[in-house]
Amino acid sequence: MTSHPQQPAEEPSSAPARPARRTPARRPTMKDIARRAGVSESAVSFALNDRPGVSEVTRDRVRRVAEQLGWRPSSAARALSGEGAGTVGLVLARPARTLGVESFFLQLISGIQQVLAQRQLGLLFQVVEDIDAECATYRRWWAERRVDGVLVVDPRSFDPRPGLLDSLGLPTVVIGGMGSGEHGGPSGEQYASLSTLWADDAGAMALIADHLHSLGHRRIVHIAGLPGLAHTERRIRSLRDEAGRLGLTGVRSVTTDYSDTEGAAATRRVLDDETPPTAIIYDNDVMAAAGASVAAARGLSIPRDLSVVAWEDSVLCRMTHPWLTALARDTIAFGQAAAQQLTDLLDGVPARTVQVPLPELVVRESTGAPRGRSPRST
Repeated sequence: MTSHPQQPAEEPSSAPARPARRTPARRPTMKDIARRAGVSESAVSFALNDRPGVSEVTRDRVRRVAEQLGWRPSSAARALSGEGAGTVGLVLARPARTLGVESFFLQLISGIQQVLAQRQLGLLFQVVEDIDAECATYRRWWAERRVDGVLVVDPRSFDPRPGLLDSLGLPTVVIGGMGSGEHGGPSGEQYASLSTLWADDAGAMALIADHLHSLGHRRIVHIAGLPGLAHTERRIRSLRDEAGRLGLTGVRSVTTDYSDTEGAAATRRVLDDETPPTAIIYDNDVMAAAGASVAAARGLSIPRDLSVVAWEDSVLCRMTHPWLTALARDTIAFGQAAAQQLTDLLDGVPARTVQVPLPELVVRESTGAPRGRSPRST
């Protein structure tokens, strides 16, 4: 009997076994639909693009098969064929650190998304460092046919974006107004492809100024947002006009970047003045909460030593002690209105200017008569 030499036993490997590499899922194509439906690829193209050349029976069968396979049109192919990208764009040229704590933009985008989702439109969102980078983004999106239209926020006093977007022919909605007219409304050159959604900052500031004046306040400081923004300039100008109307001389505005850090720093500076304010108006809820904390840390009583008003109401205003008096508006509805205006432009509706309702001043515990004064009788 022939003996075979014994094979040495294999030593176990110490290296972990590599997981099998997955094959990426393949997207269904028109060829797949044609094969499953038993028609030509050209018939599939006609059916899915609502073009004549196939019967209704074939069109229904092709669409049914496409749905079963999970087929969706390529956005790049749609753009190249002139059918649109199915996407709108939104660029924010703001310090990124200020966006995570501010509820306004989260609610605004929520409202925008609700309308876009109904139309099966996507939102392409980008944060950039300045207005030049924002304009460069629009040019790139236009050249690449990435978006069908754009939503523009934070209008500037001298703003290059409306003219650029109009020259590109991109349907645009400017949220906030492009400047100020005699009564605080939008003004300036009109563009055929540009609609505007604006808020009455003058009317809103009048609500705050009248409230504080009626309580007996005469030294009022406005801690505002970014300089150069159209709504910042409108609010500063509106407070100055209201001070003139009410005969107030101790009124001024200080600009910041909207962050809690700068809001707190500005509060410390104005409270260190020889004649500090008895009331402060903050351009958002984050700065108001930070300012209230600074006052409390100095042993000041709110509202007896200092009254505080926030321009934007939020949950934060009801988590701060005492609860903050604030301007309340439906920011989600604001976003919905902006998105609806843009979809109207995409549908061929002429550009227009729309004013949103005046916000309500919700009076809470953070405003009251200053020490030594009684509220004015009404």
